[in-house]
Amino acid sequence: MSNVITRHHTATPLGISLSKEQRHRIAQVRELVQGEFKGRGKELLDGSFPWENMRKLADIGVLGMAVAKQYGGSELGVFDTALVLEEIAKGCYITAMAVLGEVGTQTRVISAFAPERIKQAYLPAVCTGDCVLSICLTEPHAGTDVASYTTNAQIRGDKVILNGTKSLISRAEEAGLFVVFTRVDDQPGLEGIGCVLVEQGTPGLMLTSKVHTLGGENLHEVTFTDCEIPLDQLVVRQSGLKSLLSAFNTQRCLNPSISLGLAEGAFDEAVSYAAARRAFGRSIGDFQGMRWKLADMFIAIEAARGLLYRACLSADPFPDALLAATAKIRCNEMSLEVTSEALQIHGGFGFTDDSVVSRLYRGARYGTLGGGTSETLRDLIGKRVTSSFDAKEGISGLSFAQPLENGFV
Repeated sequence: MSNVITRHHTATPLGISLSKEQRHRIAQVRELVQGEFKGRGKELLDGSFPWENMRKLADIGVLGMAVAKQYGGSELGVFDTALVLEEIAKGCYITAMAVLGEVGTQTRVISAFAPERIKQAYLPAVCTGDCVLSICLTEPHAGTDVASYTTNAQIRGDKVILNGTKSLISRAEEAGLFVVFTRVDDQPGLEGIGCVLVEQGTPGLMLTSKVHTLGGENLHEVTFTDCEIPLDQLVVRQSGLKSLLSAFNTQRCLNPSISLGLAEGAFDEAVSYAAARRAFGRSIGDFQGMRWKLADMFIAIEAARGLLYRACLSADPFPDALLAATAKIRCNEMSLEVTSEALQIHGGFGFTDDSVVSRLYRGARYGTLGGGTSETLRDLIGKRVTSSFDAKEGISGLSFAQPLENGFV
């Protein structure tokens, strides 16, 4: 059985032709991931933060992809960012998630809404890897139900007093700045939600518990008790949720790009193993049942890729909400299917911590949970389809430029 597979990043799905610059960037990342990060993946399962990997990625400009050039970044679009995350995820889920924290919603919120002093203080440090950002969304009794958030930022003159608790927060120990979605002045409902920036070390900010995840990361509960913050760090006030949601649609393209990369990495491992492993006197890849399994995995990957790339290319500057939600569901669920099949192909060896596919499988389980659960997004898509259906034109009559309303994570 041939082990020659056309590298996914050289393909041109949907008629897309990657530029020389894009190919060079992907090749740089791939060299690091396959040559160094992949082999160290097991070391990160204990919750360690991949500082060394992040420094190397900073050196080639990856951490500044969402930052404007005037602050040291490259100001790349959603599609370019997704391509890089996809490549990183092929070899190391932990590193891909760490990079997502620097190129995703939190950085884009700062870039779009923060005052100039905050941009100058933090964005250059994001590019160099000296500042890790942590986004604080989920609360102990409210995840998707943003209208039930109880964390509150009270404006008092030129200060803001923040109180509340956030749960399941990534990168809390390493963060230099927390991007906190919060209620403002006790205003009720979705209209009361805004965003405040809290610096690490602010009196009253505490990490009150830590849990370890299936994927290998550590997550924290973060408590804010009478945290006094300068007023200009309240970057989005009441009625700002729609603006924040537009930025969050980017996350619904970057999360699935990691899922796509995990599936691709697992598929490559499966093809290689099927070629090398012998049973009953021949390669297991020579059995029809195995060939069909690999064929189905390849088809699933390419179908999901088409949806994701289309969603990414809709960004202006943020992706279309309906396309992003659709791509996220398919990529997340496809990744679970493909990584599971790859583990099955490896047999008992795939079930060990030493196995690359076992780590990719662990990571794939996160996709449907973060950035909007599959159940939430299906409901939003269903509402959009039924409310916008054109009796004469059918689905083709939908306007893909209109945002989904009243949806969040």
